[in-house]
Amino acid sequence: MVIDVTNGDVICIASSPSFDPNLFVRGISHKDYSILTEDDHRPLANKSVSGAYPPGSTFKMVTALAALEAGVATPNTKVRCPGYIEFGERRFHCWKRGGHGAVDLNRSLTESCDVYYYDIAQKVGIDKIADMGRRLGLGQRFDIPMSAITEGVMPDKAWLLERYQQEWRIGDTINASIGQGYVLTSPLQLAVMSARIASGRAISPRLVHMVNDTEVAVPDAPPLNIPEDYLQAVRRGMYDVVNAERGTGKSSRIADETMLLAGKTGTSQVRNITAAERASGVISNEQLPWNRRDHALFVAYAPYDNPRYAVSVVVEHGGGGSTAAAPIARDIILRALTGGIPPLEAYPTSQRGRIETMLKELPLRDPETGQPPAKSRA
Repeated sequence: MVIDVTNGDVICIASSPSFDPNLFVRGISHKDYSILTEDDHRPLANKSVSGAYPPGSTFKMVTALAALEAGVATPNTKVRCPGYIEFGERRFHCWKRGGHGAVDLNRSLTESCDVYYYDIAQKVGIDKIADMGRRLGLGQRFDIPMSAITEGVMPDKAWLLERYQQEWRIGDTINASIGQGYVLTSPLQLAVMSARIASGRAISPRLVHMVNDTEVAVPDAPPLNIPEDYLQAVRRGMYDVVNAERGTGKSSRIADETMLLAGKTGTSQVRNITAAERASGVISNEQLPWNRRDHALFVAYAPYDNPRYAVSVVVEHGGGGSTAAAPIARDIILRALTGGIPPLEAYPTSQRGRIETMLKELPLRDPETGQPPAKSRA
């Protein structure tokens, strides 16, 4: 999902795998329809707007901004990460087994430390985190002319009591702080969140540009009323995610200084990891069935100093956000910024040989017809 940060225009919606709509023109056969409906990759669904996924670490900006606004943390507040925290009889683990040591806001985003968010979330509370999430575009159904647009879930105490007749627990807050637990978001919502962080305004998506030669009004985008220094602190962290030496998305940085990228990697679990499995060694994604593997996510905007486009990518059961989702997002946003095939100079020097080979293998399409080049009969 790609959104124009300046006006909310939806530039790109893509969901994969897709299907051939010609199958439906004169009535689809039972066999063909069964193939589509029984496919566990759900080709009939437009998952960019209807898919609801745990956002994982792409949610950490929400928790950070809620804590800053509530005054329970500053950009310089440090939390010690030994690799886990203990609450009651349960351990909540950081992705880095040995821990990150003393972590402030910038480093917590750059290296995606989980314990930092476990700690500050307990101080700010789920209701304020949920309020910030909604202000950034999560947990709401956007009014664009498409079907099955999901509202997602931005949970709070009242939601859990109404939905499941249960009291909210501290452990639920800890899980939600890193985009797990009950939190569910769509790629559309994550792109809106990125656009709002980049602009500081309540950007809303617009899909239709004109009706009968009359332009559809651009939705109002009032200020988020989040102090600019808080937004700047989060933006600097997102910048370092892809540009700092220890950034989790460093391999997907953009080398061209006129198009610098700011983003956040995310990896969300779809299964519980038992204490016994942690003790013996967590099973790698490659050893698990496809539908038990982690989702890979990445959200971003560019250029960093003058934002134009925001992008979100979710790779279902794709593994790590830094390896599966971030490279896709970089290529998409480069295409949006350049209006064509990105120049090799936009990529880090060490990657240009590989990128050049990949570009030569692309089935490039005619810019006017959208068709691939005709194959020679020779």
